[in-house]
Amino acid sequence: MNAVALRLPLQVRGLIIALLALCVSPLSAATVSARPNIVFILADDLGWRDLRCAGNEIHDTPHLDRLGREGTRFTQGYAAAPICSASRVALLTGRSPARLGFEFVTKLPTAKRPAGHALVGPPYPLNLPLSEVTLAEVLAPAGYATGYFGKWHVSEHTGGYLGWSATHGPLQQGYGEGDPDFGNHTYAYRERPALKTELLAAGDYGRDTLTEKAVAFLRTRRDRPFFLHVAHYFVHDPIHTRAAWLIEKYRARYPSGTDPRRLEYAAMVETLDHYVGQLLRTLDELGLRENTLVVFTSDNGGHPEYAANGPLRGSKWNLYEAGVRVPWIVRWPAYVPAGATSDTPFIGTDLLPTLAAAVDAPLPAGVALDGRNVLPLWRGAVPTTAERERPLVWHFPYYHPESGYAQALSNIGVADFAVSQTRPQSALRAGNWKLIHLYDGDRDELYHLAADPGEQRDLAAREPLRAQALRHRLDGDLRAMNARFPVAAARLP
Repeated sequence: MNAVALRLPLQVRGLIIALLALCVSPLSAATVSARPNIVFILADDLGWRDLRCAGNEIHDTPHLDRLGREGTRFTQGYAAAPICSASRVALLTGRSPARLGFEFVTKLPTAKRPAGHALVGPPYPLNLPLSEVTLAEVLAPAGYATGYFGKWHVSEHTGGYLGWSATHGPLQQGYGEGDPDFGNHTYAYRERPALKTELLAAGDYGRDTLTEKAVAFLRTRRDRPFFLHVAHYFVHDPIHTRAAWLIEKYRARYPSGTDPRRLEYAAMVETLDHYVGQLLRTLDELGLRENTLVVFTSDNGGHPEYAANGPLRGSKWNLYEAGVRVPWIVRWPAYVPAGATSDTPFIGTDLLPTLAAAVDAPLPAGVALDGRNVLPLWRGAVPTTAERERPLVWHFPYYHPESGYAQALSNIGVADFAVSQTRPQSALRAGNWKLIHLYDGDRDELYHLAADPGEQRDLAAREPLRAQALRHRLDGDLRAMNARFPVAAARLP
């Protein structure tokens, strides 16, 4: 401190020292608020209750549990679709799959269509148009290094299933670098069949080259703001683990006679958690934790044969709660409350406008977004009545499963660990009320989620005016999106 400063009164000198310390502190509010880095981690088919912190009493998920303790868990966060590709385009663009005409998984126009149903769904989607503005195309112009690692699945496959398109892949949609590496997932067996029989020693989860490449991105791009998008293949089937020690661990926890695939599924969930832990540890090692916004979620609900989706009804592929409600964990030290939970609903289309707000990036001009900025919710603001009552819309105009439909259960149940028959449907949630419209039979179902989260008591007949009002809102929203609808099979040539 210079001579002039030394002649200042003691209280003033103390204030100056405090201000100087605040300016140089690596944890100061000024430093933390200076445009956070972003790590977005997307799991594949992870159910809403697959994590220990979400109430699962069998799976061990210590790293994601820690993320939940250090951030906020959103217990009624939703995917924008009950199926992979449709959900992913919503996350990427902030636009509804209904608006995009991308309501199913990407398929070639020549793909066989299911037959024998009363209705026929719209043509399958193939490529997310390059004209659609993605997360990377919002963040890169704001000075962010962008990287995409893992599953894309919103365009035609190149060089085999899930291979990135050379014309419509991440590198053509704003991401500066990336890799589709299958890592330690069972998809890697296709290229390395011998890998499947290479069992792992106790305590070894296996080397995941996908995670290693994402870690390398963190190490090489730490000198500027970055957006790392990690799209895991875990825990999508084929269900298998080379960690026999994990199977034995879970065999001791499940009742005798449990489907062996559920043991391997539990091992895959824990393995996913381990790889997420490697990413989080890297942020800590590089001193990036305090100024990095981490978002973790899943693309859709859990698979009906493996995931413990109860007490919610349904699963991946349908619009009951377990098909679209997914884990959402957000951590941003000093900004997102630690150890908190929120039951205010939001949806995958909200990701793009929310991340744009977090870094003060402009939204794409002239683009009709269906998502909203929910950053105040993430940061702990008390939600308004309008936010709690905000209508959320889903649209799935197809039958599923595509094959074996007659053998699937006719009723969509709760934690029955079986594939059920899904019919073309749309849904709207407004506050605690949820309406599901079934196009086959032109029928509505109405549920009050606070009183009946398992959607067991259809109140449409008891509350006809409410059901009618919600159906009117649903139809109007879908028309405004220029949604595609199933048509009667008899009307087709």
